[in-house]
Amino acid sequence: MFKCIIMGAAGRDFHDFKTFFARHPEFRVQAFTATQIPFIEQRSYPASLAGPEYAEDIPIYDESELAELIPRLGIHFVFFAYSDISHREVMHRASMVQAAGASFVLLGPAQTMLDSRRIVVAITATRTGAGKSPLTQWLAASFVGEGVGVAVLRHPMPYGNLEKQAVQRFATLEDFDHYKCTIEEREEYEPYVRQGLVIFSGVDYQAILHAAEQEAELILWDGGNNDFSFIRPDLSIVVSDALRAGHGLDYYPGETNLRGADILVINKVSGANEQDIAKIRALRDELNPTAELLTADLEVSVDDPGLLAGRRVLVVEDGPTVTHGGMAYGAGLVAARRYGLDRLVDPRGCAVGSIRDTLDTFDQLREVLPAMGYSDRQRAELKESIEKSGAEVVLNASPADIASLLELAIPVVQVRYRFVPREGEDIMARVRALLAGAPVDR
Repeated sequence: MFKCIIMGAAGRDFHDFKTFFARHPEFRVQAFTATQIPFIEQRSYPASLAGPEYAEDIPIYDESELAELIPRLGIHFVFFAYSDISHREVMHRASMVQAAGASFVLLGPAQTMLDSRRIVVAITATRTGAGKSPLTQWLAASFVGEGVGVAVLRHPMPYGNLEKQAVQRFATLEDFDHYKCTIEEREEYEPYVRQGLVIFSGVDYQAILHAAEQEAELILWDGGNNDFSFIRPDLSIVVSDALRAGHGLDYYPGETNLRGADILVINKVSGANEQDIAKIRALRDELNPTAELLTADLEVSVDDPGLLAGRRVLVVEDGPTVTHGGMAYGAGLVAARRYGLDRLVDPRGCAVGSIRDTLDTFDQLREVLPAMGYSDRQRAELKESIEKSGAEVVLNASPADIASLLELAIPVVQVRYRFVPREGEDIMARVRALLAGAPVDR
């Protein structure tokens, strides 16, 4: 028996456990570690989900304890199981693991992907915030409009009670309260539900996939954190951000996605220069020359621009995009510039508690406040930070409805963005061919 630790962030770690480790009992998990996501360590993975080989819950430690855990627990293998991290940082972690005496392992698609009896289209990305979810929403709404049964499976975000989150189905806004969703979860799920779409997430993706197959003929995988798909796709669509042109080669597992893409979407082209667009094309030519190309944009609009003119405005952005996604801004600041807003509040002067810590950690943030809300305490700190800002209006680019979630007294103007294909491959035609049973040129 080999003693193992899974390095994760409440996502792929649990999926890898339920796939590879369930099939290989000779690898026994002694612990998980957690990073990237605040307030999720000091939990445990329930024995009820772990299976008969595990009589007790599996502890979850902060990743900072890993070097000490390896010799203390007699660990043979450490399995790396999270994403949206630079190749350099992956190898730093590998070196630390090896120095502590263990082997460092990256599991691949053959060991972790599930097979579906439905047509599966995986939409992944080279980085968080590239625009994969708007593309998925566009595809889902388009096919629902054509009478096709569609279910979206989202990369996991189980930040609460893991037993209660084994299989989550979101079809109404009330479902978010039922599952006690964080702001980060709402950011991912709300846009689908507000369009009348159904989205699944959770811990047990075999059970999730089975539930989705009961009500859909087309399964769309929305792969968060630039992770590769948990479900074996019939068509792999990968989104690359033209504003971060070199990141497709620099981040794990974004490069994996790029190399395996059937269709590469170069997104946000209207805001990018031609050199960066050409750089992504060159990466395609070098790493995956058979991938078809599509250029696209995210069109940004606001609900009530009249409320913004001449007022002090605080821009709130989608949290993951401007934190571990590495962006200095998102759709909120794009909208502010489009509407000529010149009285933007500096968030560094009003942030408190963990929100202040986030700005200190991600020092590229100068003009925007990330919508962080992984816990009740952090949600309260976000509210306090906004109220202390002196802003007359909040320009909210988080897909979550922070006005009601935080019970803000300050008016909130919502930023919206939608995927718009420009030139190149016809994704709709490719998916229609799959649904019709026609052979697909991979």
